Amino acid sequence: MVKLKRRITFNSPVVLSFLAICLLATLLGQLTGDKSTYAVFMTYRSSLLSPMTYVRLFTHVFGHAGWSHFIGNSTYILLLGPMLEEKYGSKEMVEIIAVTAVVTGLVNAIFFPHVALCGASGVCFAFILLTSLVSFKEGELPLTFILVVIFFLGQQVYDMFFVEDNVSNLSHILGGIVGSASGFVLNSGKGKGKAS
Repeated sequence: MVKLKRRITFNSPVVLSFLAICLLATLLGQLTGDKSTYAVFMTYRSSLLSPMTYVRLFTHVFGHAGWSHFIGNSTYILLLGPMLEEKYGSKEMVEIIAVTAVVTGLVNAIFFPHVALCGASGVCFAFILLTSLVSFKEGELPLTFILVVIFFLGQQVYDMFFVEDNVSNLSHILGGIVGSASGFVLNSGKGKGKAS
């Protein structure tokens, strides 16, 4: 009888590290009654003289409003992130996460001064749109990308105007734009992603 040896591998360091930080931030938020979330893992308009204003532009993607919020985002990130990290590389994933965080944080602070923002939903949508461009070739536009834009981003536009909830649909849309732009750049030969 042949024994199959299996070992657990840390196959996607950026994605797994990102989710580990999100888990710790969410747990800390629960333990502190959201005081830590508000102080570090949520972005909102605050004094430009405060260093935390700039830190929170990056760290707000780690905090979540609760466990269901965290699990919902984590599921998409775990499904899509490892494939993207393998195709494009860890450095590119860090850049996409950072750009998505800053873009969503800045837009929120500028246009919605009385709204606080937290969570990795923008990153999820960046990954969703980027995934639909994995097979993109110069001079082509994948039908899957068009359908994802219609279904995922179209739903967010609809919800933004017709559904009243606590969801930042604009962050989803902005994340999708970052993911789409990243996909076109990384697949056009101008990006530094790994060759497939």
